[in-house]
This record gives sequence, structure tokens and C-alpha cells, in this order.
Amino acid sequence: MAFEIREPGLSTTVQDQGRIGYYRYGIPQGGAMDQYSASLGNRLVGNTPAEAVLECTYIGPRVVTTTDAIVAVTGAPVDVFINGMPAPQYARLALAAGDELRFGVIQGGTKYFIAVHGGIDVPSVLGSRSTYPIGAIGGFEGRALAANDVLPVGAPIDNGLPVLSTIAEEDRPVFSRDVSVRVMLGLYDHHLSPEGIDNLLNAEWTLTPVADRMGLRYSGPGVQWREREQPFGAGQDPSNIVDAGYAVGSIQIPGGTQPIILHRDAVSGGGYAMVATVISTDMDLVARCAPGTKTRFVAVTMDQALEARHEHAAQVAKIWS
Repeated sequence: MAFEIREPGLSTTVQDQGRIGYYRYGIPQGGAMDQYSASLGNRLVGNTPAEAVLECTYIGPRVVTTTDAIVAVTGAPVDVFINGMPAPQYARLALAAGDELRFGVIQGGTKYFIAVHGGIDVPSVLGSRSTYPIGAIGGFEGRALAANDVLPVGAPIDNGLPVLSTIAEEDRPVFSRDVSVRVMLGLYDHHLSPEGIDNLLNAEWTLTPVADRMGLRYSGPGVQWREREQPFGAGQDPSNIVDAGYAVGSIQIPGGTQPIILHRDAVSGGGYAMVATVISTDMDLVARCAPGTKTRFVAVTMDQALEARHEHAAQVAKIWS
């Protein structure tokens, strides 16, 4: 069983839950940008949460299946067509051999996902099928899909299809143009002046088009840094530090002007101060934002971050129960 890629779309890659455990070697965890949306697709088609899906960016692929297949499309709102006829998102869809799946114009967000019963069956590399294009590892030949690729699909999973065939509206992710992103301050927030902290947390920031799997850049009023003598080995910019490891979701503000949130495929270390970190629960929220999204960063405590993670885990458990 396979998917024939007639048109690849803007950037379509194979992704799963990520490549955990190699960040210290400079290999990012990767995985689907919006993990929750990807998991909804896997749930609908009867996969485990770990099965690989296709992540589509803005313009989706045109795919023809070689055999009967069960699929679901989740994530950002987009028109779905099977043989030219409209089909719903967040619903289990049956394809017959030779059927064509294609997409219209995206109506919000940036990423949507195609899950197929059996999962995308590319080789696992370092414990994951996720594509890391910069390192040319994982996925389909370590790259985004191209026209005429033939993408293998795994054998049907023995547990069959779930009773759940659609995702209720209240369980679907929201794609808003105005969001609040929860962050924990640190490790280098002490280098910001009080005015700088105030701008970071109380000003409005706008997501720019400079956004990809590595990081998302925002524009806004900028921040102010405390005057200090730069240590040996750091650059002259006040946002420079002697190199350190980056937490996933770190926020840097090079030059004090444009914050950058490091996302799934971000580098693991460097010489910019990390003034805050997006909590793990809100990384999916950040991934759903389209350029132009108005964003406020809201400081939370560790206890609040852990409570948010607990609530999110309960939401996921509800879908998989």
C-alpha cells in the first residue's frame, strides 16, 4: 500500500511524536509542530499515537492512493477534496484504490495533517520517523516530499477502527489571530532591565512571516537590557552570552528588538540569552499561529505550568479513552 505524490505542496514532511533523547548531541526532537492536531488524526484512523503522519504547510499535496485507505485530515482549517468532491476535516474518510486527495486554500494557521490507517511506513532513524531536513535524516529520504515520490503506508493495525469517527467541535484546536502564550521567565531574564521585562510581558507582539520549524520571529516594541561588561567569549551585543544550551521553546531577543521562539527543529545551543521559555503545553498553540497573529507573553510559575500540562494530558486522555 502506498501514496503516490502527484504534487508535493509547499512543504510536506513525514512527522511523528519526535526524536527524543538526542538533543544533547545537537539533534532536535522534531516531530509534528502541532502534536495535538496530529494525534487527533491518528485517533480517528485507528493508529497508535506514535504513528507517522504527513505535515502540510499552507499548500497541501495532491495524493493518489494505490489501494483502499482510511485517512483523516486535522489541524489548520482547509478545504479537503476527494476526487474533486468536498470532504470534512476531523472525520474518518474512506478512500478507494486510485482515489485522489487534494486540498484548497488554508483558512487559518499554517499546518494541517494527513493521518492514514497503518501510518506512514518510512524507516525509523534514532527512534523516530520524523523528518529533520537540515540534518537530512528521517522521513522520506530526509527531505520534504517531491512530485512522483511513492510513500509507503504500513499494514492495517490489528485493533481495527475506533468507534470515534469524528472529533467534536469542543475537542478541536482553535486557530486564533490573537493569543496569549504562557512562559516561564529565565534563564537570563536578569539581564533585562525592569522596562525590558515590562515590554516583554505587557506589550503586544506580532508574528512575522519569518517563521518555520526551527523558530518563529516576532516584531514589537523591543526590550531594554541592563548595562554590563560583556564576559570574555561573549559578543558585544547586550543579548549575547557565552554559549549555553537552549531549552525547547526558549525565547531569545537578539539585539533587543525581535523575540524568537525556538520550536521543534531548533538548534540546541548558542550565544543568545534565553529570557523566557514557552511552557510545553503552549508549544502547539504557537505552532497554530499564522503570520500577523497578535501575541502576548504571560508569565506563569512552575506550579502553574505543571497544572496546565496536567489539564492538557487529561484532554488527550479523553480523546484516547
